[in-house]
Amino acid sequence: MPHAIRAAVTRDGGRTAIEALTIDDPRIDEVLVKIVATGVCHTDMVMRDGLLPVPRPVVLGHEGAGHVVAVGSAVEGLAPGDAVVLSFASCGACRCCVDHQPAYCHQFVPLNFLATRADGSTALHGPGGGDVHSHVFGQSSFATHAIVSARNVVKVDADLPIEMMGPLGCGFLTGAGAVWNALGVRAGDSIAILGTGAVGLAAVMAARIAGATRIVAVDRSPERIALARDLGATEGHVADGRTLDQFGIAGVDHVLDTTGHAPLVEQGIGVLGPRGRIGLLAAFAPDTMIRFDAAHVMSAGRLIIGIVEGSSDPQTTIPAMIEHWRSGRFPIEKLIEFFPLDAIEDAIAAGESGRVVKPVVRMI
Repeated sequence: MPHAIRAAVTRDGGRTAIEALTIDDPRIDEVLVKIVATGVCHTDMVMRDGLLPVPRPVVLGHEGAGHVVAVGSAVEGLAPGDAVVLSFASCGACRCCVDHQPAYCHQFVPLNFLATRADGSTALHGPGGGDVHSHVFGQSSFATHAIVSARNVVKVDADLPIEMMGPLGCGFLTGAGAVWNALGVRAGDSIAILGTGAVGLAAVMAARIAGATRIVAVDRSPERIALARDLGATEGHVADGRTLDQFGIAGVDHVLDTTGHAPLVEQGIGVLGPRGRIGLLAAFAPDTMIRFDAAHVMSAGRLIIGIVEGSSDPQTTIPAMIEHWRSGRFPIEKLIEFFPLDAIEDAIAAGESGRVVKPVVRMI
């Protein structure tokens, strides 16, 4: 039996409004989740603005957290009432999924960006019966409820402040996972983190946890640099037209670019030390080209690495972040500001302007 819900529906032109919809019962491998809160991610804005096209009308949102309402007959390990964090979708059957690398699932694009189930259906419907696209990143959680594949769901402890946990499913997962999983930062390493949004600041915290002894933050905002220092950066530089080399960053073990700004990436490649690695995880504009000195890369074993979702398996990386949060080493509360669902446009504006690092929309 369909359930009545409220959701932020994005229609043609990027217009978003709160609407009354219905949501289906879960299929055998799905879970119905009552969303408590959802983080606002830059990728939501990219989809809203059509830079990453998704069909309309659609419910965006992909950093949801809440409680299980119902489970399909084939779902194991989850039950009504469980506290859960939602993450990205993956097929579970391809080589990457079998190798515990679901961020590189062979079906990642259709399962996360086509705004339908794998069979082309949607779980959301308007008052007149027309379909509203769902399953963005396997969840579409700018809504009071979401239907998700059980693979998307990470069960967490009931005592957690679940309203804060949603961004662990994407933004914070991407930054922390990039440091721990993709770059493999170790104790004593040095790293330069380019850009200090939610992803970059999560990377700063993760680098400190990993034991990096030099953590350099670079951003245009002095306020963000100050925040990065508070979270563990050992030095910070305000981007003012000088190059990374002029900042004295040459020879670092790792560079993580969260900006998608090609000239900065090119500088990042240039400051890598021998066997250094640069990770690229931003949403680059279409046809962006990166120029680099091939001999510089080849001659000292330097690596350029593409990173999706922090090369994370949510089932392991999310619990790791939670444990570090409990110990005080991953203080995400310093980055979050809450907004009600009816003020979702204010939340989006606060994130786009940079006033708030991680806006989180409360559904109840």
